[in-house]
Amino acid sequence: MAGEIEIAHPDTVADESTKSDHDFAPGFTVICWDDPVNLMDYVTRVFQTVFGWPKAKAEEHMLQVHRKGRSVLLRDSMERAEHYVHQLQKHRLHATMERDR
Repeated sequence: MAGEIEIAHPDTVADESTKSDHDFAPGFTVICWDDPVNLMDYVTRVFQTVFGWPKAKAEEHMLQVHRKGRSVLLRDSMERAEHYVHQLQKHRLHATMERDR
């Protein structure tokens, strides 16, 4: 009806799991690449330091880098992705970012 006001109920929560990737603004992925220089323990510690990850998560991504040649570490805004890439590079890791398609 015309003139009706829609009322939001505070106990109603939108179901985020039903949103597709197209419902979100494009983001950037942060990727760490394998290199012949850095030791696995060092890469794990850097991931823990930069991202605040628990050791198990940091090790999981380190093993992806080691075994597959790269690991997609996270998806974020351009500014945050740039920040993380710079932090990883300060620790002498080979990191890049790519725009989501």
